[in-house]
Amino acid sequence: MAFTIALAGKGGTGKTTTAGLLIKYLVDRGKTPILAVDADANANLNEVLGLQVQCTLGQAREDMKKGQVPAGMTKDVFMSMRLEESVAEQEGFDLIVMGQPEGAGCYCAANTLLTNCLERLVDNYNYVVMDNEAGMEHISRLTTNNVDVLLIVTDTSRRGLQAGLRIHKLAHELKIGVRKSYLIINRAKTEPDSEVLKLIGQDGLQLAGIIPDDETIYRFDLNGRPTIEIDTENPAVKAAFAIFDKIMA
Repeated sequence: MAFTIALAGKGGTGKTTTAGLLIKYLVDRGKTPILAVDADANANLNEVLGLQVQCTLGQAREDMKKGQVPAGMTKDVFMSMRLEESVAEQEGFDLIVMGQPEGAGCYCAANTLLTNCLERLVDNYNYVVMDNEAGMEHISRLTTNNVDVLLIVTDTSRRGLQAGLRIHKLAHELKIGVRKSYLIINRAKTEPDSEVLKLIGQDGLQLAGIIPDDETIYRFDLNGRPTIEIDTENPAVKAAFAIFDKIMA
């Protein structure tokens, strides 16, 4: 069975970049094959990984609803075919993207489709890395279900930290099968002060480590370059790898 790692956190904390660094780490350590899952309707994990996405699960479902199923083909066969088309392949890992939901503000069917597709795919991989949408909606809808590690990514802001603590609390209240939870402080300019550490410790959430603010990552992102290509000697990449060594031990 695949070892599943899900990432969550407030928008703008660098969650997707961290997911890309985790995939880079797993490939570097030979822990392949990996299934990367972009479960965010605002999908951009493919940009971090340097992959082109030809089809998303949301697009496939819309095509089915619009009657684009070929004559003589069942909807199940059509969706199976489109699922295979939705998997973008790269050396060491594949990527599948949920994409946009079918209606304004409605994510339920898209998440159900993603869950069903994952059940069919995960046995082909050693690791699954799921980049979830910002906030807590994926938790409340149980998209992030039965994961080995939940990585909660925050920046150094109080709001980011509070959002991370709420995600941790909700995940355990819903009893959705999260085995371990860790907090990663991203884009840090200094070490966290005592008040921050006190807030983290109150909820029993373990601080896995700190990724420093990094100009190279900023420039790669600004110029649309895949951050997965950043050299492993980069200070932020080295810090991230040290965190992943810790949680995978």
